[in-house]
Amino acid sequence: MAQAPLQQFYIPEDQSVYLLSHHDARKLKDWVALCQAQLSQLGYQDIELIGKGAYGFVFAGSVPTQKATAHYVFKFSRITLPLHLQERLEEEAFMLEQVSHPLIPRLITYQRARGQSILVMQRAPGSNLEQVSLKEGRLSPRLIVRIAVQLADILMALRKESGPKARPVVHGDIKPSNLVFDPADESIALIDWGSSVFAQLDAQLQFVGANVMELMSDNLHQTNARLGDVYFIGEEQLNGALSSPRFDEQGVAGTLYALASAQSCRFGHRAIPASSLGLPMEFARTLDAMLDPDPHTRRKAGDYFLRAMPRMARVVMLDLPGSVQSPLVPVWGRPAEQEIDTVVYSSRKAFLREANAPETLNDVNDVQLDRYYKQFMQGMGETEKAFLASVSRLGKYPVVGGLAVRWERDGVYIDSSLNLHDPALKPAFIEAVNNMVHLARAIHRQGVFKSCLFNARQTLHLERGSASEPFDCEPGMAISYEMSAVPELEDRTRQHSYFEDGPDPEELLALPASIMQVLKQLNEIHHTGMIICYYRLLDPSRENEFRALLAKMLASVDQIEGLGVSGFMKMPYKDTRYFTHLESQPERYYPRDPRQFVRNERFQ
Repeated sequence: MAQAPLQQFYIPEDQSVYLLSHHDARKLKDWVALCQAQLSQLGYQDIELIGKGAYGFVFAGSVPTQKATAHYVFKFSRITLPLHLQERLEEEAFMLEQVSHPLIPRLITYQRARGQSILVMQRAPGSNLEQVSLKEGRLSPRLIVRIAVQLADILMALRKESGPKARPVVHGDIKPSNLVFDPADESIALIDWGSSVFAQLDAQLQFVGANVMELMSDNLHQTNARLGDVYFIGEEQLNGALSSPRFDEQGVAGTLYALASAQSCRFGHRAIPASSLGLPMEFARTLDAMLDPDPHTRRKAGDYFLRAMPRMARVVMLDLPGSVQSPLVPVWGRPAEQEIDTVVYSSRKAFLREANAPETLNDVNDVQLDRYYKQFMQGMGETEKAFLASVSRLGKYPVVGGLAVRWERDGVYIDSSLNLHDPALKPAFIEAVNNMVHLARAIHRQGVFKSCLFNARQTLHLERGSASEPFDCEPGMAISYEMSAVPELEDRTRQHSYFEDGPDPEELLALPASIMQVLKQLNEIHHTGMIICYYRLLDPSRENEFRALLAKMLASVDQIEGLGVSGFMKMPYKDTRYFTHLESQPERYYPRDPRQFVRNERFQ
């Protein structure tokens, strides 16, 4: 059977280990254990896996010394990668050796152990800013400015023609997750130099240190730039321009914007501009200009940012009392009995693409790597990209549920069932949900977008040898579900379910009639959930009937033929929220006199 084009499948943003086949999961766990064993043999202690990316895994460990314990970070390249990609770890070590700055953890060593490359660096204290952002939501304007002045200082240091090679260095991948934040002194540390290169052009876009022979070579007419995270890099880097310090200006602009707005990308700046985020006016307008579509405006704003940031950072700022946001669509809190590992599956990305945009995603044959390719969202408008990223951000929380967003000429209709399983994260989660709504309101076209967020730990795995063989359920296998302690009363006067709005063009798998019949019967019982991901029974009196129908559905799995994806969502009841279209959020700035503002707030 011919393999279907990749864009026809639901694509998870980050593959959970719980969604891997048993063989692949075991192979991954064995390899992680091997890395930890190798580090132990090299004399390191307290080893833990702290991160993973498209190209490798990152561990932390320590070594006791006479004065104090030294903390290190170890990067391993994925051994399944081609050799030229594995060798990038050595290149990263070389580039890190070229830079020296108090806010950049230094290289300790690069070594090979049993054919495995290991990069060892200092470990910066704290958590990366993406984690901080997910926990805290929008960072305070005072803290954003504090982070901005440190980033400006790093940029100034990188563009100086110093170091062993006397050339400016481009980091190439500045984003929140590559900045470690130490709350003790609010300092940052720039990490992950895997995309860094020597700049070919300086800040004025003139060739760097080029003599006549270099100018005649092909090297200066072909970019040496590497692709950083497509959610944060600027247009020039994305489109293969010659590398320059301007790349990192764009990474900084996208990073500051994302942290100030509680987003996980740079693309939302048209619908939610920096000028709407309560930042100081001068700083907000500079940030908006750095994100402007016009390259001349961006460069001018970048120069102003570096020149004016030290002065802007000296302005007295306070952390103003925050007001708790109300969710624009319902958010339910339900403490989890066990750990949640949320994965997002979304459909109908196609309608978000611009008309006649080229489909190039077919060339990417690795779902894990798709987010690292610029084709991932090619042909999509900025706000559409931001909307997709906002849905992905919801999946970074312990949340289970579903979304159905419908755009019509008169506005946007949103059906949702969002159950957050950690009450402490609710304020930040509400900001993420509201961003999703703001971005949806700024999109003008007709169509439907559906997404389900499920707990990968509860996924059932059924394997078969080939597409021509039937699936076989193991004895005792059952679809799990939760249950309300008491019936959640229905209002029979309104339609209470959202149950599939017709065949989905991106679902290539037609379910057998026996399963469709069970789904229709299930739809008569008050519950919420997604086949075959998550069910919550809302009418305990019908549990036996409900459980029997789930068992009947599972027994029919052997009748599924072919390859593809099919899914159904059910909301607990119909509670559609309507929003008018709104192109951009209104301006809102940090007060000129914050002390007076705080005094006024106290007396209100």
